Amino acid sequence: MSKSYEVEYCNLELRFDRRQIRNFIKALIQEGYSLYWNESDQQFIISIRSGRKLIKLKFQRLGERYKMVGSYCFKDERLAELMEKMIGDTRGHAIVKRFKDRQILIENIMFGEIIRMVEISGVEHKILFEKDHPVTAEEMIRAFRSKRAEERIPVLRLELDYELAVLHEAIEGNNAEAIERSKLRLSELRQEMLLLEV
Repeated sequence: MSKSYEVEYCNLELRFDRRQIRNFIKALIQEGYSLYWNESDQQFIISIRSGRKLIKLKFQRLGERYKMVGSYCFKDERLAELMEKMIGDTRGHAIVKRFKDRQILIENIMFGEIIRMVEISGVEHKILFEKDHPVTAEEMIRAFRSKRAEERIPVLRLELDYELAVLHEAIEGNNAEAIERSKLRLSELRQEMLLLEV
């Protein structure tokens, strides 16, 4: 394992049922991790021993299902692989930052697939991959006008991803006005997402 290896998982949007959490715990035990878990009415927490570090993964209860919350940083490649399998299996959303040999590789994952990959090396910023969104213009217009949550939420996620990319570019360009505009738009989108998910 490379000493400089580190992976950070941000903006996680993973939904689970109880069976998927049990399978994840089973996979961790099979990989030889020492762990324990506890559960309350609000959340389920898995504590994993990785070297000298204790990592706590938090799952918020949403009725019969769970949602993974928080940001996590791993220096353990096997644990990172299990995390990525979980993102794929749940068709989740995440921003994954890989730090290796003074380079940062940022992957935007949506519905379990990488939709954008950016490499940052020093001051250089290079887009390695960008997937076209499989949503047609007609579907977008219909979903924007729709008040139904199940139609609006996928489009709202696309808008959030796009606005995060805009914010990233504004920060890179040190454009204070664009940063504030983007933060305001992200706040509005977040409020709408919270209302729809209730």
